Amino acid sequence: MRLIFALVFLAPPLVAQETTVTREEGVAAWERVFEVASHPRCTNCHVGDQEAPMWEGLGYRAGKVHGMNVLADESRIGAETIPCRTCHVTSAAENIVPHAPPHIDEAWRLPPVELDWLDKTSAEICAQMRNPETNDDNTIAELVEHIETSAFVGWGFVPGGGRSVPPGTTTDLARDVSIWGAAGTPCAGD
Repeated sequence: MRLIFALVFLAPPLVAQETTVTREEGVAAWERVFEVASHPRCTNCHVGDQEAPMWEGLGYRAGKVHGMNVLADESRIGAETIPCRTCHVTSAAENIVPHAPPHIDEAWRLPPVELDWLDKTSAEICAQMRNPETNDDNTIAELVEHIETSAFVGWGFVPGGGRSVPPGTTTDLARDVSIWGAAGTPCAGD
């Protein structure tokens, strides 16, 4: 009993060490985030006013616009033309068949127009992502939570069916966004 008392009450308290993230570490983390954000798995859907999703990195030629004349339209689900759900399946089934419509356990839709990443530079996407007015009104903590919990983001890293994947994992991406945020969301050239 005395030993337990001594260990519990006389031991110095555990104090979380504060860590400082340098600007250089933040910029390096951002560059890893940009490698993901600029990958075709992400830019295929992160289209803006163009409204036509892409089929880059799927074994087709570069710059291939999504087939069937699909448009995001104002709804971002194609409701005005051909809804995403016409081909994209809402289910938790594995994506194992190459070039088959992908499954995801959430209703398919494209990101808001403000989250256009297609053909954007690192500086453009960095400035967009750190500004709540152009990042769907998210704080850095909310962006990290989105990365960790979104079925779309998770699918992007494990799309199956022979589809290309961005570098790393959702855990890596969430960590890098956290580091970038802790460094003050620096962009190269700031």
